[in-house]
Amino acid sequence: MAWLPGFAGEVTEDVAGEVRALHLALVGEMKRSDLQRSMGLVHEEHFRQAYLKSAQEAGVIEMTVPDKPRSRLQKYHLTAKGRRLQQRLKE
Repeated sequence: MAWLPGFAGEVTEDVAGEVRALHLALVGEMKRSDLQRSMGLVHEEHFRQAYLKSAQEAGVIEMTVPDKPRSRLQKYHLTAKGRRLQQRLKE
């Protein structure tokens, strides 16, 4: 079941809260640790699975160094689809 018009089948209600929270916290390019800290979340593996993975699978965020997912230089940023979603979330 879609939770946001125009994104039917792309982001479902079961991940909606996590993806929404991540979108509102993500500004420009951010390291996982900075993004996690800004959201007030402590458990790294839960954050990776519930937030980052869900948003990546929905195609709304992407890695800046996709061929090295564990790089110390890794950051995340919104895709074009993610920027459209973020704009809708802020309305």
